[in-house]
Amino acid sequence: MKHVAPFILAFLFVFFFSSAICRAADNAKPNVVLIFIDDMGYGDIEPFGSTKVRTPNLNTFAKEGRKFHSFYATPVCSMSRAALMTGCYNQRISIPGVLFPQSKIGINSSETTVAEVMKSVGYTTACIGKWHLGHLPEFLPTKHGFDHYFGLPYSNDMNAKRPGNPPLPLIRGDKTIETEPDQSLLTKRYTEEAIEFMKVNKSKPFFVYLPHTMVHGPMAASEAFKGKSASGLLGDVIEEIDWSVGQVMKTIKELGLDEKTLVIFTSDNGPATGSAGPFRGKKGSNFEGGVREPCIMRWPGKIAAGTQCSQIAGNIDVLPTLASIVGAKLDPKQIIDGRDISTLMMDDKAGPVRDVHLYCTANLANPVQAIRMGEWKLFLPDSDGGNAKKKKEKGNAAEGNMLFNLEKDPGETTNVFDKNPEIVEKLRKEARTRISEILANRRPAGSAASSK
Repeated sequence: MKHVAPFILAFLFVFFFSSAICRAADNAKPNVVLIFIDDMGYGDIEPFGSTKVRTPNLNTFAKEGRKFHSFYATPVCSMSRAALMTGCYNQRISIPGVLFPQSKIGINSSETTVAEVMKSVGYTTACIGKWHLGHLPEFLPTKHGFDHYFGLPYSNDMNAKRPGNPPLPLIRGDKTIETEPDQSLLTKRYTEEAIEFMKVNKSKPFFVYLPHTMVHGPMAASEAFKGKSASGLLGDVIEEIDWSVGQVMKTIKELGLDEKTLVIFTSDNGPATGSAGPFRGKKGSNFEGGVREPCIMRWPGKIAAGTQCSQIAGNIDVLPTLASIVGAKLDPKQIIDGRDISTLMMDDKAGPVRDVHLYCTANLANPVQAIRMGEWKLFLPDSDGGNAKKKKEKGNAAEGNMLFNLEKDPGETTNVFDKNPEIVEKLRKEARTRISEILANRRPAGSAASSK
């Protein structure tokens, strides 16, 4: 027995020492809060030029973090969320522009989501808000890496007021708990849910994905904000979103998690009714106004306060970037399009991570409408820049052939297609190569019929 005690003591020492190392490793992982707004344009908030709406919390957020000025989403809802969740262009994973209550497809179970990446290294995960990657049970967030879900499975206008639609469901987990919820309370309820989740999980690393329903129409604000802005209902709704950001940040600080929490704020596509700032086009367009989004990232001690980045980045880069930051391994056999942009987040002098961006379409039969390489952006033959009606540009006889220098002409006002044949051919060649690769390696969406 005399020899047992030292053995037990040694065992207990190793056990507790190992446990302490594991806890320290967990504590080293940053919490991540990803705030994703619906239909908010580049120019809808003060940090990106709005003079009509008050956003004091986002102003502070920007002063304490880094603004991204070339941060890309896609023209509409589902395709943008697909890119954000998987690090892939929507065309690669066969998700069309918008899914509806009648849709029988959704995100494929074989795809790796951001939530699954985070869970692989010990994170607790929550999706609170609008999902829009399939409403059937096999497509819901809880089947794709989220421990907790509370929100709407698709857009708030897809309700019973539209003929053929069921009542709009509010879901917790995988169960509908209400139908046709009071939409004026959604921002408030989502915010409260996110705060409660952070409080409950404050002692372990968490990932909160907060995709707000607003400012998608029909817009609605709670009584505390209704009629209070100088910019009508849109202003009321944006100011309530700003309040929500303030509440989230206040909670993070109160929990003592400020320096170990990365917060990302961005939007899914251009404005339906708001401002695209200096850019041409709105929601549904592949002009810059339809796809270039406000984006701010904040992480005290890691991201320099009051800084800016103009390098190409976007939704598709979130997954590989978070994987790099939290030390998660990605499957090298599963092709993704995004890149790790952590250098753009934390290094003021970082060069471009990717110099090419594809402007994908909502139509799976016509994958790419335009391509950007550095300062140049080319709309491909037979495209029209996202307009429903084709029209010939001045000085160019070929419909849809448009070339813009985004550095000199960010508003895409002057078509220089005819003056730069070598640039046109270079971008066309690159586009053909990229499109061929995507089509050759396109993966199917999840199908309700095949996933029983």
